Amino acid sequence: MDNIPLRYPVVLVHGIYAHDRKGRLKFWGRIPETLTEKGIQVFFGNTDAWGDVESNAAVLKKTIERTIVETKKEKVNIIAHSKGGIDSRFLIWKYQFGGKVASLTTICTPHHGADLAGLIDKQKIVHTRLSRKALKVFDRLCGDANPDLYNVTRQLTAENMEAFNQKVQIDSGVYYQSLYTTMKNAFDDWMFYYPYIYTKIISGDNDGIVSERSAKWGKNTGKISGGISHAEILDIKQKTISGIRIPDIYVDIVRDLAGKGY
Repeated sequence: MDNIPLRYPVVLVHGIYAHDRKGRLKFWGRIPETLTEKGIQVFFGNTDAWGDVESNAAVLKKTIERTIVETKKEKVNIIAHSKGGIDSRFLIWKYQFGGKVASLTTICTPHHGADLAGLIDKQKIVHTRLSRKALKVFDRLCGDANPDLYNVTRQLTAENMEAFNQKVQIDSGVYYQSLYTTMKNAFDDWMFYYPYIYTKIISGDNDGIVSERSAKWGKNTGKISGGISHAEILDIKQKTISGIRIPDIYVDIVRDLAGKGY
């Protein structure tokens, strides 16, 4: 197989619910192996499934610093799914990591908030002491180091993401691009049947969780065609979707980055 001359290694950063630590379900499916076969050095972000933005950014900072030492490369390319893109943006801004991150590719990231997060946040029961205590118990069962499901949900509301976007500035030393998918209809992925319908009513086309309007951010945006859902883009099902082999999407991403010198 032809190797892709990517200058810097890739760090895959997952979003909510997912895990990439050893022994966990393969949330990235065949993607890491496919990229490795193309000569790409692939690492995982090791962030928490339910960690808030600040906590996960701190974890990601250590991961990137460790990756740079191990590979003897001065920078990394981050490919982040869903909330992982928000964690990564905060990392670059908070720790001034423009000198350590060559590029950030976000995929299906709710840059302008998630309608479902707003819906959940409006429910009074979520804010009661009993509910917050129950959430903490659930958080710990997920195996996270610093889980905070309550705060994570609030951070992803449209209002809070608006404030986030005003505060967290783009680093001129980093190449940013935001890619996204949309389902053709609610039957594309039964897992997201109801979330898709709700988000469709509120914000229009979406991937079952994140609307197209929210995922489009920055100057470099692109739609991944095929009616692929929010979870399917991670190759969780490890099968062809609408004639598309999901890992090939990531191969195209890194090939494009290599062409840009990253």
